Amino acid sequence: MQHRELGRSGLRIAPLVLGGNVFGWTADEATSFRILDAFVGGGGNAIDTADGYSVWVPGHVGGESETIIGKWLRQRGRRDDVVIATKVGWEVNPENKGLKKDYILRAVEGSLQRLQTDYIDLYQSHKDDPTTPVEETLEAYAQLVQQGKVRVIGASNFDAARLRESVEASARLGFPRYESLQPLYNLYDRAEFEQQLLPLVQEHNIGVIPYYGLAAGFLTGKYRTAADLQKSARGGGVGQKYLNEKGLRILGALDAVAARQQATPAQVALAWIMAQPGLTAPIASATSPEQVTELLHATELQLSPDDIQTLNEASA
Repeated sequence: MQHRELGRSGLRIAPLVLGGNVFGWTADEATSFRILDAFVGGGGNAIDTADGYSVWVPGHVGGESETIIGKWLRQRGRRDDVVIATKVGWEVNPENKGLKKDYILRAVEGSLQRLQTDYIDLYQSHKDDPTTPVEETLEAYAQLVQQGKVRVIGASNFDAARLRESVEASARLGFPRYESLQPLYNLYDRAEFEQQLLPLVQEHNIGVIPYYGLAAGFLTGKYRTAADLQKSARGGGVGQKYLNEKGLRILGALDAVAARQQATPAQVALAWIMAQPGLTAPIASATSPEQVTELLHATELQLSPDDIQTLNEASA
C-alpha cells in the first residue's frame, strides 16, 4: 500500500487512518484487538485515538481507548510498525481539559502510560482552547518534542483564524508547528473545510486527516429510513443530521458510483476523500474485522472523473 507523507512531518501513513473512538465503547477489548490486527495486517499503519475516548459512556472516565491500544501494542510487539496519534484538550472532567501548558505536560504522561509507549508519534490539540494563548500551548509541545515524548504535533477542530495564528506563532518563536489538521470532512460536510481551511493547509503544506469520513456511518448506506436508525447506538444522532433530502441524494450518487466500481458505498465515500487535493487520509472506525477489510479496499479504488463529478454534484 502506497504511503503518503503527513504534511512536512516526515511521518508516512497509509491513505486510511483507523479511528479508535469505538475501542472500549461499541467494540470490547477482544474485538478491538481483532480490528487492530486486521487493519495492520491489511497494510494500514496509523491509529487515531484521544485521552477523552470514551468519556461519554456511562461509567467511563476517559482513556479507555488508549488503554486498549496500549495493551495491543505490548502484546503484539507492533510499536515500531504503527503511527500512534492521540489528542489532548477535550474535557475529560471539569479539572482536566483545555490547552494550558501545565495541563498538557500532565496529560501526556497519562497517555504515554496508557499507551505503554515512550513516545507519541502525533500529539494533537483535540479542540481549540480560546482561553489559552496559542504561544503557551505551543511552548508545551516544544518541551515535549525536545524531551522526545512527542515526535510531531497536530490540531483538530481548529478554525482557520486560530490555525493561522498558531502557524505564525510557531514560525515567529521557533516552536514546532502543527503539521496536521483533523477537521470534520466528508461528502455531506464539505463547505466549512473547503472554503475556510483548505486554502490555508495547502498554503502551508499541512497534512489533513479528516474525521467522520463516513458521517458517523451514514455514508455506508445502512441508515436510509427512520427505522434504520435503531440499528446502532449512533443512529439517533445520525438521523437528526444526515437523514434528509441532501443525505438521500448523496446516498443515491454513492449507489450509482458503487455499482460502476463494483464497490460499496463506504469504499466510494472514503475513496472520494482520498482523491481530494490537499487531503492526506480519512479516519474511519470499524466495529468488526470484516468492516476493516471492507474499508481498506477503498485504498485500491480509482474513481474516474465522471465518478467524482457525480459525487461532487450530489453533495454540493
